Amino acid sequence: MIDPALLIKFSVKVGGSVEQIQTYRNSYRNLMMLIKDKFYPDSFGECGGMGRCGTCLVRTQTLRLVNEQRNESSTLSKLKLNDEYIRLSCQLLIDEALNGEAFEVLDPQ
Repeated sequence: MIDPALLIKFSVKVGGSVEQIQTYRNSYRNLMMLIKDKFYPDSFGECGGMGRCGTCLVRTQTLRLVNEQRNESSTLSKLKLNDEYIRLSCQLLIDEALNGEAFEVLDPQ
């Protein structure tokens, strides 16, 4: 059983469905892996988390692209995405920063 104080809670919208997620730090390598495991979206995360393909796009409510992670800003600029709330889910670690966040899975470009 997970200690309630350690729970990380956020929501994920895929298509028209919104799911409330309860997990804990490092339960998955990153948000992309959690989404693939729980929702099975087609053509999602094709590069396996390298930050290069842009097929694991999510829109966040508050997690702006402030700290560039590996290839994230380069990949987003190639896709001509100038929305600071669109992130690559493969670059978002499962940690306390996700607590209370809401994510919407976007269709691959």
